[in-house]
Amino acid sequence: KENCGKHFAVIDAGMNDLLRPALYQAWQAIWPVQQNAAHLERDYDVVGPVCETADCFGRDRTLSIAPGDLVAIRSAGAYGFSMSSNYNSRPRVAEVMVDDVNVHIIGRRESYEDLYKLEEILS
Repeated sequence: KENCGKHFAVIDAGMNDLLRPALYQAWQAIWPVQQNAAHLERDYDVVGPVCETADCFGRDRTLSIAPGDLVAIRSAGAYGFSMSSNYNSRPRVAEVMVDDVNVHIIGRRESYEDLYKLEEILS
């Protein structure tokens, strides 16, 4: 997305998934998962879809990315998942542990069914 000459990379993660940048202005390394020399290198503000001013993971990050590319937000911190929430009716992400080249899902992603299972409909 471009607005007034500024480029925004809108990713599917939101401030509800990783709150540290919104709360503490924590600096997170943001890298493309796969490098692609064909993509134009630009400075981006990397933002989420929650539509809050604080839904920003990094400002003025130089990246070579295009729509559909995957980016990795590094160093979520020890409390990344415990600080996450269902804000804006968004299910929490899976909790993943990376050990060198091994990837382990240690907490599954919530479904919308999980999100609403404790609610009751008034009659």
